[in-house]
Amino acid sequence: MFYLFQLLLLLINIDQKTVLNWFGLEDPKIQTSYPIIENSLEFDTSNIEISTDVSFETFRIILEGFWNKLQNGLTLSDIENVLFLILFLRFVILAIRYNLKTSFYITCIGLFAGYLWYRHLIDLISMYRSVLLKLPFLNSLGMDAVQMRSLNRQMAFTDVKIGENSHWYNPVQIIYYALTRGIIHTDSETGLRYYIDPISMVISNLPEPSKSNIAPVYYKIYNTIIPKIGDICSKFWSQLSGVAAYALITRIGKRYCPYLVRWHWTFLIIIGMIEQIFIYFIYRVSYFQSFVLIPQSEFSNNSVDSNLFLQISLLNWILGCVVLTHIGFIIFGLFHAICGQYFYFPFFVENTELHIGQRPKDSIYSGGQTAWQDQKQKTNTLLFPKLWFGWFGSGSKEDLNVFKNILRLMKKLLKKIKK
Repeated sequence: MFYLFQLLLLLINIDQKTVLNWFGLEDPKIQTSYPIIENSLEFDTSNIEISTDVSFETFRIILEGFWNKLQNGLTLSDIENVLFLILFLRFVILAIRYNLKTSFYITCIGLFAGYLWYRHLIDLISMYRSVLLKLPFLNSLGMDAVQMRSLNRQMAFTDVKIGENSHWYNPVQIIYYALTRGIIHTDSETGLRYYIDPISMVISNLPEPSKSNIAPVYYKIYNTIIPKIGDICSKFWSQLSGVAAYALITRIGKRYCPYLVRWHWTFLIIIGMIEQIFIYFIYRVSYFQSFVLIPQSEFSNNSVDSNLFLQISLLNWILGCVVLTHIGFIIFGLFHAICGQYFYFPFFVENTELHIGQRPKDSIYSGGQTAWQDQKQKTNTLLFPKLWFGWFGSGSKEDLNVFKNILRLMKKLLKKIKK
């Protein structure tokens, strides 16, 4: 296994240029130091430096590049780049700590748990796309959601090349494209389409009397009946896929499903019931603003314009706060899942663990810490429950209850005032 790890490292030269290309960034020194020379056949290459190794300068360039990108708006590609960087670094650290096999398993578990949050993030962005277009920092996410929606409509009504526009988070679409691309062959000269799967090749090689009777029935089943059955199954599966997959993997296959995946999946299903309230609230506020207040402000008198503009600006502020809080919370859970960690949120975590039980502490595949499951660290007060259990749920040496900290600060201030 150690030689395999060395081979994987030798296949890719991990230097500063490779890392920057991964994030779509360029070294600013190379951009400014070597301008393009036109109308010249001679170019002195003696002063060109080879790409340096990964160092703190590389991370500084990455942070500056991300800061410049964030000023233009956050996009899905930026989130994906950060997630895959975390996965790679985590894989390397775990491989050094354990071995390649254990590191691969733990990384895959975190990837699957993060995949659940990322799919939920995409669904949430597609729902909030009209509101995201109005927000300065998240309008790029709204544009991504609009592009994905238009692409899905185009693929639903036209025969486009699905695989060229598929993403990693939709593996079924990629597999379907691979199968259809491998089966169907189009002649470049005549434009005719040929099926080169084994069954079609057997039908084409049948003797003529049998072929003329079997081929029409076969192609009718192949071109008409099977696609209709596929459409019916896809619509049925789209309605029940989430619940069916959850029951199959986390309930029936509980023995083989890691605790980290079951915890995050159950948590997502539970918060989905509460999320509908905020989603429909945003829909109603956006509809009231776009179709009631804005038309009235365009055709109203100057005496009531100020009142309408105040209402519109107030609703913009409410929409921005709710959407930012909701998306920020989903990204917060996404990064915890990718890192194989847990987090505490009152009421939802307790209900999640009522369904799946407590974390097994004797397995290295169960993820990070869950300090709230320890009976000694649980609070007995119902009015002021403990809201934070240390970083990544790992607990802390001191009791970091918010209200106890406030009382401590007040006592210190009173002592200083007395002195």
